[in-house]
Amino acid sequence: MVCIIAALLLTGALISAANSSGKTVQSGIIGTVFAPCHYVSQKIANGIDKIAGNVKGDEAYVQEIQKLQGQVGELEAQLVDYENLKKQNELYKEFLGLREENENYEFVEASVIARDSADVYKSFTISKGSVNGVEQGDAVLYGKYLVGVIEKVYPTYSVVKTLLSADFNVSAYELISGEISYVTSNASLAKENKCKMANLDSATKIAYESIICTAGLGENIPKGLIIGTVDEIEGEATDISSYAVISPGVDPNEINTCFVLTDF
Repeated sequence: MVCIIAALLLTGALISAANSSGKTVQSGIIGTVFAPCHYVSQKIANGIDKIAGNVKGDEAYVQEIQKLQGQVGELEAQLVDYENLKKQNELYKEFLGLREENENYEFVEASVIARDSADVYKSFTISKGSVNGVEQGDAVLYGKYLVGVIEKVYPTYSVVKTLLSADFNVSAYELISGEISYVTSNASLAKENKCKMANLDSATKIAYESIICTAGLGENIPKGLIIGTVDEIEGEATDISSYAVISPGVDPNEINTCFVLTDF
């Protein structure tokens, strides 16, 4: 079909060229025949130009979107950096306050370099080890908050056991009443990011939002470090004692920097 149309077009051109006026019967017939073809071809050409213009417009639109997305990404990165810097400044402020109150404390600053996502107790690995003076049992702090203790020590890194661990326990007291017991945890509490102050009297004066601190009865953890606040008081299922459910002051999964208390 295309070949036939092309042949007719060529014939028409030859007839027109042979007649100076180009007004022969044959040329009139050919003009009549090919007028619709010219119209259609012109429409197609116009359509192609329009499509090409839309494509160019779409490309500019896409480029502008990509540019704006890049700017948004940069602003989000700046915001993250700001929030991290803000948290770090708060950490250092608390740490300096703790150090001013306890000039005999010796610390090693460390970064969190690994986490065990399968560990319900949220243990993590830090960037300092025995060559930095870190020892097993050393307290790990975030500002004035106790996060856990050093469980395993290697030359250049260490593993931290957190307050959420069922194997962790530390002597503790309630800030107002002065009641003393110990803090530990279990798997069900750890899943909720909680620990507990166990073995309390059924008539305990500890109440909601009471502040729980370390009692300093052990050799590795001094008195006065904040553990967390009380959410509720529950009765033990196995005896008549009760326990306080505690929300730790720091979520181990949220910290990137910590301090190891190497001496006090």
